[in-house]
Amino acid sequence: MKIKGIRWWMVSLVAAGLIINYLARNTLSVAAPSLMKDLNVTTEQYAHVVVAWQLCYAFMQPVAGFILDTIGTKVGFVVFAVAWSLACAAAALSTGWRSLAFFRGLLGVAEAAGIPAGVKATSEWFPAKERSVAIGWFNIGSSIGALLAPPLVVWALMHGEWQLAFVLVGVAGIVWSVLWMVLYQHPRKQKMLGDAERDYILSGQEAIHGDAAGAKRSRFAMLRSRDFWAIGIPRILSEPAWQTFNAWIPLYMMTERHMNLKEVALYAWMPFLAADIGCVLGGYLSPIFHKYAKVSLFTSRKMVFVVGALCMVGPACVGLVASPYAAVALLCVGGFAHQTLSGALYAITSDMFGKNEVATATGMGGMAGYLGAAAFTALFGVLVTRIGYSPLFVVLAVFDIIAAGVVCLLARRDDTTTAPNWAAAGAAAK
Repeated sequence: MKIKGIRWWMVSLVAAGLIINYLARNTLSVAAPSLMKDLNVTTEQYAHVVVAWQLCYAFMQPVAGFILDTIGTKVGFVVFAVAWSLACAAAALSTGWRSLAFFRGLLGVAEAAGIPAGVKATSEWFPAKERSVAIGWFNIGSSIGALLAPPLVVWALMHGEWQLAFVLVGVAGIVWSVLWMVLYQHPRKQKMLGDAERDYILSGQEAIHGDAAGAKRSRFAMLRSRDFWAIGIPRILSEPAWQTFNAWIPLYMMTERHMNLKEVALYAWMPFLAADIGCVLGGYLSPIFHKYAKVSLFTSRKMVFVVGALCMVGPACVGLVASPYAAVALLCVGGFAHQTLSGALYAITSDMFGKNEVATATGMGGMAGYLGAAAFTALFGVLVTRIGYSPLFVVLAVFDIIAAGVVCLLARRDDTTTAPNWAAAGAAAK
């Protein structure tokens, strides 16, 4: 049986995996108030737990990317998914901040494959002109996971203990892993893919994603290249914002804005809903800029990144408003901003690196970003009790604006593909 438009079902499957991936990491931040009280964890110790996850995630990303490029998307992704599901559920066994940090570190090791696998899967399943849209749709999983965490954890607290939330997410990850093994195949092997759509996908990909693109640079060669630093430096500068949102928004609402647990459940998910919009809209902005601004696809990705960076001015102003609801609104602007620029940077990465390098490059960029995020989180845990949240949100906006400048200056690519007949192929594929 052939399924029309199956490439969009494949990206939906990837998005579902990312939802569970991010739900696993965001469960901690929402459970933090109850968990910290139950385990006698201080704010500084909580920061250590977050940093443990970030460091393990950071250092594992290039390794995970290399494994995915070596053994393939299907098997590589499921191995890591099973591992992160077990690590998430194991957090329920924590008896103090050290054991919690250990289990969260294991989670970081396993979750490191999520984004590289998603970028690799979309580079396999989509032609260049649709890739930013596809990345936007799979990247929506990251913010939906964060969006679902507050109601899930509050429900778990009302029906038991915080441990229940970690176990439920772990079970969901195992279920998804089974679905992935049953349904996912490369488009060259997918029996449910029609010939017209297969031709549309493969003919619309750049030469670096074709069969002849077998060459693969070593990680050290990639590390020395301008291509890597064109994505690595922006990751270092932009990732602290998203990790701050994921780890600190519920605590910010309770300690700085004096919201109770029910109000956190009602409002803490909103910045991540805005982030969902940023994922999708950012993906569509690239082809819109390409068409109406008469620029190359690659330049259009840069333009989307700049739009997202400028929107980060919103959360930078959070200290200027007295209303907690206005503060939530500004944080929503920040969620939208980050996921807009983040999706653009993933698209830039997929444009610059070939099929045997894209997951490795994404992982190496992720490592750079999460090392930057870990350093910022360590400082955040100390400085937030001394100078407050507001100045730190300003710093995050400045970081993203500098990152946009780096992308515009360093990222370079000849925007060519292996086939110019997208329109004809697209008509046949529909």
